[in-house]
Amino acid sequence: MTEELKSPVPSPCINLCEMGQDGLCLGCLRTIEEIINWSSAGDDYKRVVWNEIRRREERIQFD
Repeated sequence: MTEELKSPVPSPCINLCEMGQDGLCLGCLRTIEEIINWSSAGDDYKRVVWNEIRRREERIQFD
């Protein structure tokens, strides 16, 4: 089961908290707004964020 389908939805944080020049955290690929909103958000919002993370992962070329 993928993370976004679990309940409660787990945080994507991997404790590598550094914002890149593209405005995304280098560890979890969330925006600062997504990170700030996470703790008070419901599972529906968190699943949307996880879907965005998956889309971002597809666009990134890992060396």
